[in-house]
Amino acid sequence: QKRMPQTPPFAAMFDSSGYNRNLYQSKEDSCGGLYYHDNNLLSGSLEALIQHLVPSVDYYPDRTYIFTFLLSSRLFMHPYELMAKVCHLCTEQRSLSEPGLDKNWLRKTAPKILQLLTEWTETFPYDFRDERMMRNLKELAQRIASGDEMYRKNVQQLLQNLIRKLATVGQYEEVLAKINATSKDHLTLLKARPQTIQRDIITVCNDPYVLAQQLTHIELERLNYIGPEEFVQAFVQKDPLDNAKGCYRDQKKTQNLEAYVEWFNRLSYLVATEICMPVKKKHRARVIEYFIDVARECFNIGNFNSLMAIVSGMNMSPVSRLKKTWAKVKTDKFDILEHQMDPSSNFYNYRTALRGAAQRSLTAHSSREKIVIPFFSLLIKDIYFLNEGCANHLPNGHINFEKFWELAKQVSEFMTWKQVECPFERDLKVLQYLLTVPVFSDDALYLASYESESPENHIEKDRWKTLR
Repeated sequence: QKRMPQTPPFAAMFDSSGYNRNLYQSKEDSCGGLYYHDNNLLSGSLEALIQHLVPSVDYYPDRTYIFTFLLSSRLFMHPYELMAKVCHLCTEQRSLSEPGLDKNWLRKTAPKILQLLTEWTETFPYDFRDERMMRNLKELAQRIASGDEMYRKNVQQLLQNLIRKLATVGQYEEVLAKINATSKDHLTLLKARPQTIQRDIITVCNDPYVLAQQLTHIELERLNYIGPEEFVQAFVQKDPLDNAKGCYRDQKKTQNLEAYVEWFNRLSYLVATEICMPVKKKHRARVIEYFIDVARECFNIGNFNSLMAIVSGMNMSPVSRLKKTWAKVKTDKFDILEHQMDPSSNFYNYRTALRGAAQRSLTAHSSREKIVIPFFSLLIKDIYFLNEGCANHLPNGHINFEKFWELAKQVSEFMTWKQVECPFERDLKVLQYLLTVPVFSDDALYLASYESESPENHIEKDRWKTLR
């Protein structure tokens, strides 16, 4: 049995120009709907692109193509519709082969179709939370398995792996729901009896290095659950006609991505809450200095998302207005961090630091050096602008595949980063605190801030009156 083309790691998938040069071009434009330049696929009709995805006796699509097309095709059709078309094309191929050659066709193409299904289920497992998808997968798998005992084993393995993955994400979503419920309960308790909750981050974890490491645990865990398709799904308009009743529990297609953005907001508010809470000025100053050290360590680790959340928490008005508190803080370290995260010139300094971390990650010897956690909302913004800035279709009706190579390149870099194992030891007490301690709303922050340092002008005085 001939070996399948080996699937390289994500980092190697896209070369510097955006995609792989070695498209396996053993299949000419049989359907005529594909346009190449310098051996790179630039555009094609949707039908031709789907055809290009389906393996045949002497052809297997390049891995970068599989990833790029599966990622971007959802802008034009539901994954289950694509799956149905793939099944149809496979069956069609089989019925075209001469009766006696059926076994031969199966022997030659079954491993390739299996390989395609493996890549699909491993890279985009959430597509299969749709029952229609699962049904099509099982039908096609059944057809392959009927031919040979070995394929049957492979098919079983593929289905088991997929079901395990989906069970894990289900558990993760339940844990998130529990965490949210716990922090809501704590908040209710805090409002009723403020003194009952002993809340102070430095008491829970007095070492800024340890805190930065625990933040990195949370970041990597949450990153790991974001499916690559969620970036594209975020732009897909929900089809009002698609309310296939009963058979399909419409999972929110971007919930892990949203949960991650919510975590960023929580961390910003947590920082602001911890700074505004203490009654004494010197305590507040100490908390600020503590967070500056945490943020510096996040920078050194390559955890830019926590770093940005901490900096934005410190820049919230209720915190930045505490002039007397800031006067007690040695701010030179903070100035360096702010410079790194300066939004001017489209976050030039941050992007330079990110490139440095990404380079380090490529040549890393330890998992600590591999960590790259991007400033996430900027990553989403970049992908959003890439999507908005280029048309999906060319004037001749072809799909603009050049755009999708770029999209896939950005998402595949993220895929490499999200697979890193966190090298630090877990500290459950600290993790629990970070995830469930109640944080103040905007109003509560202002109130705490005014009580620490009284209002300075009419606007602040009016606001304070309203809040009280």
